Amino acid sequence: MNPEQQRAACAFLYQHWKGGSRCDGLPPQLRPADRAEAYRVQACIEDNSKQPPAGWKIAATSKAGQAHIGVDGPMAGRLLAERRIPDGGNLVLGSNLMKVAEMEFAFRFGEDVMPRAQAYSQAEVLAHVSALHPAIELPDSRYDHFETVGDLQLIADNACAHYFVLGSRAPERWRDLDLAAYTVRGLKNGAVAETGIGANVLGDPRIALTWLVNELSHFGYVLKKDQVVITGTCVKPMPIAVSDRVTGDFGELGGVSVCIV
Repeated sequence: MNPEQQRAACAFLYQHWKGGSRCDGLPPQLRPADRAEAYRVQACIEDNSKQPPAGWKIAATSKAGQAHIGVDGPMAGRLLAERRIPDGGNLVLGSNLMKVAEMEFAFRFGEDVMPRAQAYSQAEVLAHVSALHPAIELPDSRYDHFETVGDLQLIADNACAHYFVLGSRAPERWRDLDLAAYTVRGLKNGAVAETGIGANVLGDPRIALTWLVNELSHFGYVLKKDQVVITGTCVKPMPIAVSDRVTGDFGELGGVSVCIV
């Protein structure tokens, strides 16, 4: 794909995103041929934003999630700053197709992570992290049948990114906890709807975070200071409907909530 085709593919998807409509897939002439092209299409979404990206998300971090959308591994997507909902704020459900909420660990970076030839170790990645936050992701897709379009079209469509919520900064003792074994609860209207652990995210949220850093590095993208990375859902995605209040209970690490309107 040449740059004009990449921009055209992104514009096609963004118009559906902006209008709340969906499509069967990208036109054949605008479909990326490989992962590098798919990320270049995705990158064009930044041209539609007046603010720098808030960070990154990881999609398909569980075997069940990968099977559900027909992919064999995780994918990275961009979090747009204007799609952040304040903690306790409202999400207009509108035409959202997926209609789920996901409870996730979010890592904030204290310095840039630059692309390099050598893979980053988990210890190196965590040394760049300045804070941990509880988070809720509210994904969506611009495809009517996102389960069958394949990983390249999903990456081009920003890996199902939509809205997200960040809770307050967690106590610094998070670094001493076993996040793989850590319990996270998702509540709807005050009642526990789903319970999960960090191991549901590629075995450990810190493993998922390291994967994201190396994915960006491999394709030449900078993970910038103060950006956050939401690492994938610890609980089974929770169905949501208008009038629901959704809460992520992260125990001693805090909580985060959103109202569906």
